[in-house]
Amino acid sequence: MGNLALDGLASGLNTTALIASLMQVEAIPKTLLQAKVTGAQSKITDLQALNGKIAALAALAKKVTLPTALQAFTVTSSSPAATGTASSSAAAGSVDIVVSQLAQAQTMVSGPMSAWPDDPATLTFVAQDGTKTQVVAASGSLDDVVRAINSAGAGVSATKVASGVDAGGIPQYRLQMVSSTSGDAAAFTVFRGTATAVDGGTATNLLDDGGAVIRDAQNAEVKLWAGTAAEQTISSATNTFAELLPGVAVTVTAVSAGPVSLMVGRNAEASTATVKELTDALSAIFGTITAKSLTTQKTEADGTVVTALGTFSSNSTIKSIKQSIVSAVGQPIDGFSPSEVGISFSADGSLVFDAEKFAAALAANPAKAEGMIATIAGRVETAAASISDKYQGLLTNQITSQESLVKTMNKQVDSWDRRLAARESTLKRTYAALEVALGKMNSQSSYLASQISGLPSWNSSNK
Repeated sequence: MGNLALDGLASGLNTTALIASLMQVEAIPKTLLQAKVTGAQSKITDLQALNGKIAALAALAKKVTLPTALQAFTVTSSSPAATGTASSSAAAGSVDIVVSQLAQAQTMVSGPMSAWPDDPATLTFVAQDGTKTQVVAASGSLDDVVRAINSAGAGVSATKVASGVDAGGIPQYRLQMVSSTSGDAAAFTVFRGTATAVDGGTATNLLDDGGAVIRDAQNAEVKLWAGTAAEQTISSATNTFAELLPGVAVTVTAVSAGPVSLMVGRNAEASTATVKELTDALSAIFGTITAKSLTTQKTEADGTVVTALGTFSSNSTIKSIKQSIVSAVGQPIDGFSPSEVGISFSADGSLVFDAEKFAAALAANPAKAEGMIATIAGRVETAAASISDKYQGLLTNQITSQESLVKTMNKQVDSWDRRLAARESTLKRTYAALEVALGKMNSQSSYLASQISGLPSWNSSNK
């Protein structure tokens, strides 16, 4: 008789691989959903990047709307003895100055000594305005005296300087004392003794005790209209005259032999750079939108052509955003085209900034050029702010919507995970039960086969 066993079911069936194959089919909806999540997350990333650029554009455009944004000036000088820097509050003009003296700090030294004559050393510094600062050192050591002076807050710094040896071969030093600031008001006098002794006239002036003034404290001085009846001397405690001309700081570095001419004029390069920064930011945004809206194709290894849509493709909100910014830039201003100040769009829609044309417009009519740029910047700021506002911006709302969609899809993915886990568990139980049933059937088959083989043979001779 034939074998009753069911070959390959109880012993040869690869149920693990079979279940895995079945689960792959079951998981197709989840896989498709996960692909959608990945695509949505990529879109969110691109939207957030664009939103950041537009928010930065709004901040930049706001700065360009300020009245002083394009009012950049530069100062040229006929001599290195005097140079100048101009702020946005400067105005075009010129002035001739003669540098008659530079500002300097007071420098004085004590007489030569190996140690302070008094132990502990007591000194009193008297400032130009009569303020007294008493300094008491830890000892008569010159090092202690230097430390005490430098920490006293007297507006003077001290240094111990070697000055040879005395007749007995003992090293000698002088204390060099320098006012912390320059100018007439930085002058000081030093006494040996207390402040009370100074008031009483019993303290010793260091100048009467071997000391000397190496350099007097003095202000810097320049003369305006030198040699004329209107000649005037201007002084400064430092070598910088903050407002010699409105918005112009002049720094002197040497006494001049004659007049130094300072010319204040517009800094076209700085103004142009400001406008270029704005147009570059706009171009970067337009470029990002264009790049993310392209449809691309690539050929796989098997020859299949795959078409991929950009994350901004068919996005009406993005198109609306770009159009609102383009309108803010390109609309006429009081009947004048933005191209008059060098801003235009090319045939392919890209933004073009003509720096030379802007510089020429600025030179020809500064007020008009500045006003047109300020108007464009103001419109761009308004558009960009409404797009990127963190509460109600167009992009903000779309990002929020996409994030909500991803959240919903992730919940669906989680649901699929639970459903698939339950399905896999069911399949495992089913195939396990099948294996058990098949095992029993195989056992019964083997038993029946053995019983049948034990029966006596039946043939014609037994009749």
